[in-house]
Formats: sequence, structure tokens, C-alpha cells
Amino acid sequence: MQLATLCYVQKKNETLMLHRIKKKEDIHQGKWNGLGGKFDPGETPEECARREIYEESGLEVQNLELKGFLTFPDFDGSKDWYVFVFIITEFTGSLKECSEGDLAWIKNEELLNLPLWEGDRIFLPWLKKDPFFSGKFVYKEGQLVEHSVHFYPSKNLD
Repeated sequence: MQLATLCYVQKKNETLMLHRIKKKEDIHQGKWNGLGGKFDPGETPEECARREIYEESGLEVQNLELKGFLTFPDFDGSKDWYVFVFIITEFTGSLKECSEGDLAWIKNEELLNLPLWEGDRIFLPWLKKDPFFSGKFVYKEGQLVEHSVHFYPSKNLD
């Protein structure tokens, strides 16, 4: 099992995205993603998100909003990924160069036009909703084959 964070830093009507083009043998090669990454031992989701955002962008987070949780069974061919999804609207600092790809502020209305994982096109609109979400995205050979979601709070709890 792999624990990770996925963070969407936002200002006005833009979201900071990372075009993953610099690392060899990157499962995300060529795709645009939010910031984030794997937990270090002993980290909370918030500590991981803060560290990853700083390492990848140079920005220091003032406030994190946990929006949801994503499950990706056997995503990398060896383990299930469990991902905490955050929105960040309060931060300081200046962008620095990222070793994993190119950072860019993308207008929110253009996000779904980027080369994204197919599942990202489904869950990115959920970030605008109030309820917490728990989603599951199953990929086989890089293609989305099924997905499901549960929004909380819900009157119809499982």
C-alpha cells in the first residue's frame, strides 16, 4: 500500500499544476497533475502535503482543506495507492523550478483541456462541492476501467 497526497494550490481563478516531463520512467510522464507525493515515515497527511508543496514549488502553505480521499487499486502494477486530496488557497513564497516537471498557473476553466489522467477529469469538479468525497478509480494498463464515489455527509450511508 502507498499513502500519498494530491494538492491543488489555487489563487483567484487559477490552479497550480505540474506538467510531469522531467523524470525518466515516471508513471505520470506527459500528464498534468496537482502537487503532492508519497508520505515519509511518520508523517500526517497535512505534513506530507506541506512538505511536498514546498519541495515541488517553493510555496509555504498557510491553510489546507481536506476535500476527499481517492483509492487507486494496483495503480502502479505493484500496490494500491491511497491519496488524500487537498485544496490550498493560502500560501506564501515564490515559485521555484521543479525537478519533476514544469509548474504553471492554469485557468480553472482550462484544467479539463490538459492531458490528464481520465479519472482526474471526473474528480476535479468534485473539488468545488461541499461534501467530502471518497472515490475509487481502477486503471488497467493506464486506462480507466471503472470508478465509484461516495459523498459525505450523506443520508444514505453504507
